[in-house]
Amino acid sequence: MDASGEMIGVLPKNEALKLAQEQELDLVEVAPKAQPPVAKIIDFNKFLYQKAKKEKEEKKHAKSSDTKEVRLSPFISDNDFQVAVRKTREFLEEGHKIKLVVKFKGRQIVHPEFGHKIIQKVLNDLSEISKLDRETRFEGRQLVAVMSPDKKKRQVKEPEKL
Repeated sequence: MDASGEMIGVLPKNEALKLAQEQELDLVEVAPKAQPPVAKIIDFNKFLYQKAKKEKEEKKHAKSSDTKEVRLSPFISDNDFQVAVRKTREFLEEGHKIKLVVKFKGRQIVHPEFGHKIIQKVLNDLSEISKLDRETRFEGRQLVAVMSPDKKKRQVKEPEKL
């Protein structure tokens, strides 16, 4: 196939190369396993540019980072806690997964029950729109739990808003 899209037919390799050079284009093998192998006469740089442009466009439409991290402290104040819960609710309503992280500093690690209590409180406050994906567990000095939006619970809640 030439640059204008017309079928040229079956040609020996040397003739195809000569034809491509006359048009100042490149001979690109498209299907090497076909019998006979299929090649196109195209501007290879233009082809690479269009391919990169297409990949960039596909990335735009791809879903961005799915998991949001919400950091908490084992001794968080009530106001800060409410702000974190509100932000977490927004993320869940947008359809993101949430990674709840309670970070222990210094000697706070001796009281892990406070971290468990904070995570449980968040889970209870958001239980109507979320579900727990991964149980609470320690990763180093951090207590981590993963939650995601529960579509079933959200669908039940939506008709009430109307």
